[in-house]
Amino acid sequence: MAGSITEAVEIIDAGRGGGTGTPAGGGDDGGSSSPLPPIPRRAYFTALQLGLAAIVMFFMALASSYIVRKGLGNDWQHTPMPTVVWFNTLILLASSGTIILARKKLEDGDREVFRSWWWVTCGLGMLFLAGQIIAWRQLSAAGILLSTNPSSSFFYLLTAAHGAHLAGGIFALFYVLFRPWKRSRISQATAAELASIYWHFMDGLWVFLLVLLTLGR
Repeated sequence: MAGSITEAVEIIDAGRGGGTGTPAGGGDDGGSSSPLPPIPRRAYFTALQLGLAAIVMFFMALASSYIVRKGLGNDWQHTPMPTVVWFNTLILLASSGTIILARKKLEDGDREVFRSWWWVTCGLGMLFLAGQIIAWRQLSAAGILLSTNPSSSFFYLLTAAHGAHLAGGIFALFYVLFRPWKRSRISQATAAELASIYWHFMDGLWVFLLVLLTLGR
């Protein structure tokens, strides 16, 4: 399932014009001058919707397994929530705000400020992943490992699965910054919109998982 965002990005990249001398990405006007006809916007959004639907089914299956396993046997033990997880949540929510600001600046034509806010979003995303690693290390230091009990196993599994999908989102953010758009069949603005939808989805998914892990302990 972690490949869903990669597949969407590959579709965005489909039909790139050939030739050499393509200018460095991120510094153009965001338009498309590909010799091939542009692909309709709805095709990209349909591909993204299919990818998000697959991710939803994947995490719903994990959530259902979590709930069912919790009700079986007496080996389910409480897994404490590392304090850094709440800090990570604030970081991720803040990143949704910065990506909204970035897109607004892109729509206004202020590309320098757009890049600045987009870079902030990338940084917050990587900071979130670093925070998750810290959370795992804190649990490990407390003697709570992947195999300690079913509760801890699900904590590691759910947070790692989300982290892998978020890493795909970070890849998409960098793609928007560095793709050479002048020979693309999609504009930078459309790609930024697709990436932001995926990013907001990852934020919402994290909140859902946090509620599940908190109430289901």
